[in-house]
Amino acid sequence: MPDASDLVRAHVWVKGRVQGVGFRAYVEYSARQAGVTGWVRNVGYDTVEAVAEGTREKVEQFVELMKQGPRASRVDESRIEWEEVTGEFREFGVKRSL
Repeated sequence: MPDASDLVRAHVWVKGRVQGVGFRAYVEYSARQAGVTGWVRNVGYDTVEAVAEGTREKVEQFVELMKQGPRASRVDESRIEWEEVTGEFREFGVKRSL
């Protein structure tokens, strides 16, 4: 188990062609592959928001995968805010859209 001080939390928003392209499923799969916990959801028609917690290396890997997106998608812009780790998540899941 990594030391708690090694854990980070990223709050990520990506904007572009992210609806109807399997983006949330891709993010959920990427998160589980990377070994991070948190959630993803759609916001409006052109934005996907996610929160991920894990080791810096894993979270940075997840953020890069999210910026890429699945093949049919196009990410035009991304924003990342580093937040305090809460440890509230057991796994990574999809939340209901806003």
